[in-house]
Amino acid sequence: MSVDKRRSLEGKTLLITGGAGFIGSNFIHYLLKRYSSLKIINLDKLTYAGNLDNLKDIERNPRYEFIQGDIKDKETVQKIFQRIEGVVHFAAETHVDRSILSAGEFVLTDVFGSFILFEALRSASHVEFFIHVSTDEVYGSLDKGFFKEDDPLSPSSPYAASKAGADRLAHAYFVTYGSPLIIVRPSNNFGPYQYPEKFIPLFVTNALEGRTLPLYGRGTNVRDWLYVEDDCRAIEAVIQKGKIGEAYNIGANNEVQNIAVARKIVAFLGKSQDLIKLVQDRLGHDRRYALDCRKIRALGWKPQFEFDEALASTVRWYVENEAWWKRIKERSPDFKSFYDQYYKDRK
Repeated sequence: MSVDKRRSLEGKTLLITGGAGFIGSNFIHYLLKRYSSLKIINLDKLTYAGNLDNLKDIERNPRYEFIQGDIKDKETVQKIFQRIEGVVHFAAETHVDRSILSAGEFVLTDVFGSFILFEALRSASHVEFFIHVSTDEVYGSLDKGFFKEDDPLSPSSPYAASKAGADRLAHAYFVTYGSPLIIVRPSNNFGPYQYPEKFIPLFVTNALEGRTLPLYGRGTNVRDWLYVEDDCRAIEAVIQKGKIGEAYNIGANNEVQNIAVARKIVAFLGKSQDLIKLVQDRLGHDRRYALDCRKIRALGWKPQFEFDEALASTVRWYVENEAWWKRIKERSPDFKSFYDQYYKDRK
C-alpha cells in the first residue's frame, strides 16, 4: 500500500468538530502539546455530552478557538472552512442505547451533519485533508477472525447504521468529487473525560458511589479496548502519512469480555464483586468486534499502552476528578432521565 507525501501540521489551522466531547477534547490537548504553531478551531454544539470543563485549562490559549455551533448549520460551517487547512470530524451522536430509544437525531447529526461538512469541503480546494472518524461498529459482529477495511459493512444498531451511512458518504465524496477524505475506524476508546453513561466510566463512578454495575446479558460480549491517547496518536499518523481515499482500522488487540472489565474495575477500587448485576441484554447486542490493523501499523503506528495499566490509570482519573463526573451525574437532568429510563430499572 502506498502512502501520500507526509503532511505537516505546524503552522496550519485545523478544524476539530465535536472537540468538547471525549475523544475530541483529548485530541485537542494532544495536538496543542505536540505542535507549537498549530492552531485549532473547535466547533461543538454542546449537546449533553459536550463539556467545556474538558478544555478549561486551554480556553485562553491563543492557538485555540471555540465556536458553539451545529455541524448541520451550513452557513457556520462554510465560514469556518474558509479559515482552515484540515479537518478531523469527531462530532456525532454515539451512544448505542440512546439510538435504540430514539434514532432520529443520530441520522440527522451523523449522516446529514457529515453531508454538510462534505459539501463545504467540496468548495474549499485549500483544505488538504479531512479525517472522518467512523467506528469499528460499522462492520457488525464477528465470531472469529478480524475485520479488514475492505470488508462489507453490516451495522446492527441505529447508531452503527448512522455511522456506516456517513462512512460510505465520505467514500462517495472521494470517488465522485476527489475530496481529500480519509476514514478511520477506531475500536472502543476509554480514558479521561469520557461521559459517564459509557461502559467504563459508568461502572467506575457507580462503584465509587456504591451503586450496582448493570452488565448486559451474561457479560460475555467482547470488545477491543483502545486507550484514547493511542487513538490520538493513530489519527495523527493518518493525518501525516495516510493515503487519501483510504480507510484505516485502529485497534489495540485488547480483546476482553465485558464481565472481565467489570471485575477489574471493582478490584482496582477494592469494592465487592457483588456490585456487578446481570441485567436484560441490549437489543441487537453485537457479540464481538475485532479489527485487522495491519494498514495503520504500516504507517509506523502501534499502541503504547497496555490494557490493565491504562485501565488502572483511567480508574484513578475518575477517583481524582470526582467533581467533574458528579456535576454530570447529579446535576444533569438529561443524564438522570436517561439513566432512570434505560439502566436503573432493567432487570
